[in-house]
Amino acid sequence: MEYKGSSVYDNKEFYDHYMVRRHRDESPNKLIENPALFDLLGDITGLSILDLGCGDATLGEELLKRNCSSYLGIDGSKNMCERAASKLEGTSGRVQHSSLEEYEYPADSFDRVVSQLVLHYIEDVEQVMKKVYRTLKSCGEFVFSLQHPVVTASFKSMQGGKRSNWIVDDYFSSGKRIEPWIGEEVVKYHRSIEEYFLSLQRAGFEIQALREGTPRRENFESEEEYERRKRIPLFLLFSCKKP
Repeated sequence: MEYKGSSVYDNKEFYDHYMVRRHRDESPNKLIENPALFDLLGDITGLSILDLGCGDATLGEELLKRNCSSYLGIDGSKNMCERAASKLEGTSGRVQHSSLEEYEYPADSFDRVVSQLVLHYIEDVEQVMKKVYRTLKSCGEFVFSLQHPVVTASFKSMQGGKRSNWIVDDYFSSGKRIEPWIGEEVVKYHRSIEEYFLSLQRAGFEIQALREGTPRRENFESEEEYERRKRIPLFLLFSCKKP
């Protein structure tokens, strides 16, 4: 069975395994992606923030601690929304159950839109980018991360365990990919870095910064793990502005 969008997270067995993996201390999301994401987000004090594909609102908790004025997370998974609502209880943050494609994106409503590792699940990503542009206030920013295109190009290396090498193939052949992940088949959509860049420009954005999640030695307890993570980029991040 192929899972599209966030539907795989409503498979309880998958969801339980994913949550353990995602929140482990050595997760590359914690050690590599998050430092790069928060660098691009900068000071968010007093800002209204929309989180696309908020998951369990771990990011939302941190954004509220950093004094954003309001936080709205949306996610297409009921399991994730229930966990997020529980985490946000008693705060000014809230969560809404919706896919990225179906969310209404009210015009000129947010100072910042953020998204972590979600857009590679979206088939028509340019339409979502145009909706993000509309929902941002003037001079608002869109900051997001993706699974790096050198990884999504080909999943031939995905055989489980720690890999000693990677296959990069079909890089300029965009489109649907099936990733074997935690015992299931998950649908993702591959695009080159250039395609993401041009889609953002066509949506109206000014691209301010691009990061590839360069590992930082101070974030790793193990020299071996640090050296391993330097071999291939796992993440691609953009910071864009609505003029």
